[in-house]
Amino acid sequence: MRLLLKPALSRSWRDSETLQFGTVRQYAGVVERADRARCDFLGLLDGTRDRPALLAAGERAGLGREPTGALLDELERTGLLDDAEAAGRALARFPQPHRELLGPDLASLSLVHSAPGAAPAVLGRRTDHRVEVRGAGRVGAAIAAVLAAAGTGAVTVTDTGRVRPADCSPAGLPPGEVGRLRSTAARDAVRRASARRTAPSTRRPSARDLDLVVLAPRDGSGAFAGGAAEARELLRAGVPHLYVGVVEEFGVVGPLVVPGVSACGHCLVLAREDEDPAWPRILAQLADEGPGRARTPACDTGLATAVAGLAALHAQVYLDGGRPPSLDGWCELSAVDGMPRRLRLKGHPDCGCLWQPQPPG
Repeated sequence: MRLLLKPALSRSWRDSETLQFGTVRQYAGVVERADRARCDFLGLLDGTRDRPALLAAGERAGLGREPTGALLDELERTGLLDDAEAAGRALARFPQPHRELLGPDLASLSLVHSAPGAAPAVLGRRTDHRVEVRGAGRVGAAIAAVLAAAGTGAVTVTDTGRVRPADCSPAGLPPGEVGRLRSTAARDAVRRASARRTAPSTRRPSARDLDLVVLAPRDGSGAFAGGAAEARELLRAGVPHLYVGVVEEFGVVGPLVVPGVSACGHCLVLAREDEDPAWPRILAQLADEGPGRARTPACDTGLATAVAGLAALHAQVYLDGGRPPSLDGWCELSAVDGMPRRLRLKGHPDCGCLWQPQPPG
């Protein structure tokens, strides 16, 4: 383990003897009695030395071996140290152009996962993740690009038809893609985002091989946990899936469904039906390609981009081992005021997705 001070943290003096690393309170740490000898020693924490070498250097600098060890322990306890060797190994799993783009991502992960070497381990595991985004509109294509840029190993996008102007956004498919097959244009967007020289594989993995499916249909029906047959298939296969969509002036991220663990999309439909008995009939018509559909579906560019970014972040948090707020809940975002809010979702008693099997009698 070659130790270094986390490069994501700024340095500032609280007073003439107290050096602060970081600005945000929960990540900030201080080094007291930061005289010249200690500051010179901190300069040696550049990722080129392991702990024994640092202890020897501290002794040569006049700090003493035991005080140097105590300082290193304090820096590690306050989340200021990382392992340069582990970071190098993690980045080596990516092609060189992509590796150079991931520096800020690794720096951010080092604050979320504070133990030395923890952030590189998370980043390295991302190369093994397989995500499928179903829908290549303003929301879906952007989600796919963000996940690919963040290091997800395999991101596939499924959709039919050709790109229309309404599918385009700065974060997803550019206007120059109009007229191309949506599946091809989305695949190229994933390639550009991950700085690949060749296009990703066109082979669609089986559902059981996927770590997450993002349901982001272009019509925005994902905002209402639509696609009942699709969801049942994913539940049976045990595949986690996240509903995302923008309908009219309203964007939704969630629920994120972990089969058998969290409330599912049908729970949300049933909860809505408890409030509005006509909801199932309305939802069925939203899924129909009939004349009742909006002639020009509303999808504000800023709202779609914000929803896509939030959905990609929730997906990353989940895949990295965390618990995003879309588990047993969903997040709403409106173009009216831009105010996000989170609503709780309980497993509905009539759904059965969380029913536990009865022990044999």
